[in-house]
Amino acid sequence: MGGANTLDFTDENFESEVNQSDLPVLVDFGATWCPPCKMLEPIIAEIADESVGKLKVGKVDTDASPGVRDSFGINSVPTMVLIKGGQEVDRIVGFLPKKDILSRIEDHVS
Repeated sequence: MGGANTLDFTDENFESEVNQSDLPVLVDFGATWCPPCKMLEPIIAEIADESVGKLKVGKVDTDASPGVRDSFGINSVPTMVLIKGGQEVDRIVGFLPKKDILSRIEDHVS
């Protein structure tokens, strides 16, 4: 799923890859059966490619990683959560165009 710079986050690696990251992390919670999630994939891949060194970007398959899904209370997909210093700083529920996603995260990314 995603481009070369889009990571896959799971129940097993979430703590080390996301919560302990020195960079802010944009986590895209989605599912393989979700059409809006599929529409979001290329946008997430572009953001990941354009943000190397400033922002870590990855996806969580909510069916494959129920622990992470439940810990964030994800009830609908797609949901994007921006995490900085192990803490949620923003949440976007539903599909948004790339420019709107970028405007939501720009204040948190140096």
